[in-house]
Amino acid sequence: MSLDDPNFETTPYEPFVAYGRSKTANILFAVEFDRRHKDRGIRATAVHPGGIRTELARHMDPAHIDAMIKQMSEQAEAQGEPPFQWKTIPQGAATSVWAAVVAPAEEIGGKFCENCHVSSIVPDDQTIGLMAEGVRSYALNPANAKALWKKSEEMVGETFA
Repeated sequence: MSLDDPNFETTPYEPFVAYGRSKTANILFAVEFDRRHKDRGIRATAVHPGGIRTELARHMDPAHIDAMIKQMSEQAEAQGEPPFQWKTIPQGAATSVWAAVVAPAEEIGGKFCENCHVSSIVPDDQTIGLMAEGVRSYALNPANAKALWKKSEEMVGETFA
């Protein structure tokens, strides 16, 4: 997350960097929202549905997508895992449904969830593969979450309790 240049006005725009920053912001927003509202019984969590065919890639070159899938599958094979496969819509919805209906709010509040469980924190010095699970500690850092919230308020010209 770059709070100095959230809209890539001075930084060269890279689609996957922007995507990663948006996902980090999503997690940080959930962390701060949860902190602000959990005493009122309102909880927030961030969820990752996994790889689902959506319109997100509609402007991407299909050859680029195929190359990414090939790379993910090769990486999985090297680790003795099955190749990448797209999730179905119900499979992709499962973590959201689990978080909303099944998971105890006190266990998932302010956390990042994927594949129907709370994700583990991956050390900053450890490489995360394209298909690997986990979340970086900076995406759950309360100080980063507060800073993003403040920046968001500045950008929209509003203050939220």
